Amino acid sequence: MSNSDFNAPELPALGIVADLDTDDRRLLSDYGEFLPLKDGNNLITEGTDQDSLYFLISGILHVHSEKDGKRTLIGRIEPGETIGEISIFDPGKASANVTAQGFCQIWKATREDLNSFLEAYPQAAGRLLIGIIAEMSRRIRRMNEKLSTAELEATIQHFFH
Repeated sequence: MSNSDFNAPELPALGIVADLDTDDRRLLSDYGEFLPLKDGNNLITEGTDQDSLYFLISGILHVHSEKDGKRTLIGRIEPGETIGEISIFDPGKASANVTAQGFCQIWKATREDLNSFLEAYPQAAGRLLIGIIAEMSRRIRRMNEKLSTAELEATIQHFFH
């Protein structure tokens, strides 16, 4: 899909939708909305209410926090990755800002969108939910590894000082 092809957009076979067949991805595409995002624009602003899942089709997003005028990069979202998974299960305030690094194409789905898809296409929705859970599990695993490493480094620092 080109950067300007928003007439009949479809979800590519990446990330959480990789296990859906072409017809199911095409159907799912109709249950959300496609958003073009220009370089430097915020998709999500820290502290605002969130209830949606965002799937990055193209471009790069930076997840960052701003405290005392200092910007801290938390993560980088690449095509096929998602953000906001927790918000569809447990809506709340955004914990960080998400900003486009160049032009991005994004598919946004609310909890209502996904519930409607689940009711209409339960088998495809089941595969989608497994994809979402797998993505969340990978993130938890990576965070646990980072915490373990940080804890080990802190212990070593404490031991030698």
